[in-house]
Amino acid sequence: MVKKAVIPAAGLGTRFLPATKVQPKEMLPIIDTPTIQYVVEEAVDSGIEDILIVTGKGKRAIEDHFDRNFELEAHLQEKNQEAWQDAIRRLADMANIHFIRQKEMNGLGDAIDHARHHTGDEPFVVLLGDTVIRSAIPVTRQLIDIYEQYGCSILGVETVPREKISRYGILGGNRISGHIMEVTDMIEKPSPEEAPSNFAIAARYILTPEIFRAIEETPRGKNNEIQITDALKILMHREKIIAYKFEGKRYDIGNKLDYLKTTIEFALEREEFAAPLTAFLREITGKRKGKTGAGSGPVNG
Repeated sequence: MVKKAVIPAAGLGTRFLPATKVQPKEMLPIIDTPTIQYVVEEAVDSGIEDILIVTGKGKRAIEDHFDRNFELEAHLQEKNQEAWQDAIRRLADMANIHFIRQKEMNGLGDAIDHARHHTGDEPFVVLLGDTVIRSAIPVTRQLIDIYEQYGCSILGVETVPREKISRYGILGGNRISGHIMEVTDMIEKPSPEEAPSNFAIAARYILTPEIFRAIEETPRGKNNEIQITDALKILMHREKIIAYKFEGKRYDIGNKLDYLKTTIEFALEREEFAAPLTAFLREITGKRKGKTGAGSGPVNG
């Protein structure tokens, strides 16, 4: 049974500079909720109660977010804002959350390796801390259900368009059923011509303890880092790995445009923002169309 989760959150977030100079990218809010809170809630909603977050230098805000703040709680109580008081207190109580630092940026494989003493001989879930996935059944719960059928490492995957293939670890394999395949090939961030398919590993994994021995044997790859895809290729030759095309929508907060799109989409689903934001978007897009069209007709001499 899968009882533990690991959330790597040590990256520098350079694509969001200067905002991430002192603020972790995982703490960037989608409206009013930090990205990593959605990730932790997915794990908790999937039945996980023991979570290790792998942080790094400048990530103290993540630890503070999931800790008690007695001064703030007292202030909210004094102002009779009990709903907010309960919400703030829940952050510290919803799971057993532990932290460990990745002292050097040596890649995702190295970040996951920092969990070996915490997870021991148990399988565990990995959820990337800058990626939100929304679904009727939490994706972590979907992966756990597949693990209980197959008892091996499970990779959450999705299909990606050709122009985005080079952003991800891409895999190929033999289809077992509609959403499930046995993995036979993996390449980290290939060109479209090198890729064995358009199935991308999508920020959610269940890994067996054997992954740690595979990481030990993994040479440094792209960017001189220990890539988890390379470790999985070693693991693939020792035990079965299953890819599962999960049901849900992934929001990659790792780049600015997708972050903006995510914020707008989430805002349009909230009652207090939907109507005024829709009106605002129509207004500004109408103005842009007007500017684009102005003076674009033929000139008669």
